Amino acid sequence: MLTGISVAFMGGDARQLEVIQKFTELDASVTLIGFDNLGRQFSSVTNAKLDPVLLQTVDVLILPAVGTDDSGQVESIFSSEEMRLTDVHISSLPKHAKVYTGMAKSYLKSLCAAHGIGVVELFDRDDVAIYNSIPTAEGALMMAIQNTDITIHGSVCMVLGFGRTGFTMAKTLQGLGATVKVGVRKPEHFARAWEMGFQPFYTKDLYPEVGNIDLLFNTIPTMIVTAQVITNIPHRALIIDLASKPGGTDFRFAEKRGIKAMLAPGLPGIVAPKTAGRIMANTLSQLIEEDFRDRSDVE
Repeated sequence: MLTGISVAFMGGDARQLEVIQKFTELDASVTLIGFDNLGRQFSSVTNAKLDPVLLQTVDVLILPAVGTDDSGQVESIFSSEEMRLTDVHISSLPKHAKVYTGMAKSYLKSLCAAHGIGVVELFDRDDVAIYNSIPTAEGALMMAIQNTDITIHGSVCMVLGFGRTGFTMAKTLQGLGATVKVGVRKPEHFARAWEMGFQPFYTKDLYPEVGNIDLLFNTIPTMIVTAQVITNIPHRALIIDLASKPGGTDFRFAEKRGIKAMLAPGLPGIVAPKTAGRIMANTLSQLIEEDFRDRSDVE
């Protein structure tokens, strides 16, 4: 239970609704900031404007999947007002308070560090990333089906990266009957991919490997699908980049060459916000309950 814990939600998308519902069920004291256009009503929830005085009473501040942009702006699909998290706001939080978000950019990290406020990034956790890889893979498949005139079954698909998302993506494509080539960097990943029946190769050999593909799914957040690589990709191929912005593809050159390339970060919140929200809700509630139990034990 989260009885006695004051939680403020600032901005977000449909995923946050599942988290808010969970927290009200667990008896947290919930305040919503940036939800003034929300059509749905929650019982025992307070709506408020962003105010340093309000934040003085907050134990937990929950931000959207991407906490802030590089200038402190916090996005909310439920509000038409701009919200910017500043030094004044973070300094108003009690010293024991924590900020929870999916991923924190340097602006938010620096702001919190300057005032000794802890930041917890959910997407850094293996459990959250693995759970989220499922709607990510399903969303990528949806995009592939919508933007090609072939079946996944019998196609030649390439997955770059064999981490949490890449693993699930490759396994899903294989289950649909595709030939799956997997680009890896580590020998242990090469061995695992081979053991699972994929066609592994090292990413340093990417250029010759793309010559016969129909679909390319990239999960590596650095520039890997370069202009040179794109010159060897068949014109029929579709590139779906699942890495965080700006992705790992030279989109300008792909367009120039007539190859369709799509940047698709944040698919869990787009294609399955309810599932993605439940993942966040369960993890957040467990983390916060543990943190405050440990703190009360010390006190």
